[in-house]
Amino acid sequence: MSVFSRALEARLRGVGAEAKGRRWVFVAYDQLSGEVGPIATTTTRELGIVLVECPEKAARRPYHRQKLALVLSNLRHFALQQAERGVVVRHLVAPSYRAALETLDTSAPITMMRAAERELRTELLPLVETGRLTVLPHEGWLTTSDDFRAAVGERAWRMDAFYRHVRKRLGVLMENGKPVGGRWSFDAENRSKWRGEPSLPTRPTFAVDDVTREVCDLVLARFARHPGTLTPEALPTTAADAERAWTWAKSECLASFGPFEDAMAAGERHLFHTMISPLLNLQRLSAKRVLADVLAMDLPLASQEGFVRQILGWREYMRHVHEATDGFRVLRGAKQPCAEAPGDGGHGGWSGERWTDAVADAQRAGGGDGGSLTSVLGSKGDVPPAYWGAPSGLRCLDDVVKGVWDEGYSHHITRLMVLSNIAMLLDVAPRALTDWFWAAYVDAYDWVVEANVHGMSTFGVGDLLTTKPYVAGSAYIDKMSDYCGGCRFDPKTTCPLTPMYWAFLGRHRNVLEGVDRMKLPLASEARRAHAKKRADAEVFERTRSALARGEELVPEQRSPREK
Repeated sequence: MSVFSRALEARLRGVGAEAKGRRWVFVAYDQLSGEVGPIATTTTRELGIVLVECPEKAARRPYHRQKLALVLSNLRHFALQQAERGVVVRHLVAPSYRAALETLDTSAPITMMRAAERELRTELLPLVETGRLTVLPHEGWLTTSDDFRAAVGERAWRMDAFYRHVRKRLGVLMENGKPVGGRWSFDAENRSKWRGEPSLPTRPTFAVDDVTREVCDLVLARFARHPGTLTPEALPTTAADAERAWTWAKSECLASFGPFEDAMAAGERHLFHTMISPLLNLQRLSAKRVLADVLAMDLPLASQEGFVRQILGWREYMRHVHEATDGFRVLRGAKQPCAEAPGDGGHGGWSGERWTDAVADAQRAGGGDGGSLTSVLGSKGDVPPAYWGAPSGLRCLDDVVKGVWDEGYSHHITRLMVLSNIAMLLDVAPRALTDWFWAAYVDAYDWVVEANVHGMSTFGVGDLLTTKPYVAGSAYIDKMSDYCGGCRFDPKTTCPLTPMYWAFLGRHRNVLEGVDRMKLPLASEARRAHAKKRADAEVFERTRSALARGEELVPEQRSPREK
């Protein structure tokens, strides 16, 4: 028997593990909370929970080893936690979640909270249709679909309208019907470049118990092909670890979070970001509790509002966008083309090996298709090897990518303005980049990456949910980071990102002319001399071709006329 199996068996002795008469609840891998849903409202002597490990799902994409270990270890520690308090726990390992629940011997239907991930909902739908599985609302969210519909209307959905609506309804940072401080957002004040002060907090580490160690050994053995560094002491896996992570975030990060929210720094992957998103997305930390804690703290308003906007604004908004569009499979009433099976985010192009027989795996699991292929800009390129660790020569890209494969994490501005920005300049397909994020990040699930990456940061569905493409040249990265100072490219003369930015505007002018916030950039591009436009296009082609081959970029001297 494994360490975990022995520990679970020991805790279940004397509990009265008879299945009859119990209310059986399937707890999804990302619903690891005893504070909401049927687990919270059912007495321990009446409750039985089912937890499932599905190795086939773990192998479906080249998920970061750190994510696999984080999910598996939290699931096992949650099982032990529930058994400790007297709940009967059935822990199953099965080829699919559907197969596990079909074979479970219970006299009554199994109950679950609605799955956050569409992929899991699709797989379990046949059980719902036959009455084997009863689905209750997911109580871990802060807002409702009614909030979304009331706030955003029909055609153009905007997060700020949604954010204002839910702040008013919930009374969050409101005073006499108006926003505290007189403004809904202090985003304009939260754009300081970090120059070494204030000093950065030291990220906490966590004790590695026998259960976590066993999970890490399992990941390294069974999922040896998977990318990424596995660091056991960086994994918060128990309820106590989650509490410690949040206590650290409150005391060490939040006061300075606001001003440096958009800052980037070489070798400093976290700055003042709390890094609680993986725990929120597993429900190890409750969004409701986190929001209440932050509102009760004595914080600078710009930091307090900035954090509230992330939790109550962007996180909830993106979840609703994903649901309202069925993961962009339906846009404005029209069905969209979809990939036949899950993609590998460019892993095969980098490694030279096919990841898996994805079509057969997806059909066997019943988890649905590989996601929307919608690309308003028509971008079709693959994710280049630089995103898997091949040096690109661009310090910003190489530093962020290294951090991702070291930790499975980088904060939201590096995701948006380095990784997604450069991919958009290279005309990488939204589907391919979304699959890469899904595999690479410890906090990535379909409702997260589809809306944030496919929808927003690649402009894959146009201006449905955001006002413009988040695209920029080297000036933005130079302004908000210190990457350029140690790079082989000069941001004002030799960096390819700026000519690629102009080439992007010219290449996609027909689509972007209908976007209000792109009128000024397009007018500037139109005034560029023909020779400069030709040089911009040449830089784009050279850069894209070199990175596609896995080659490092080197500066090329350009004449003043080309700059």
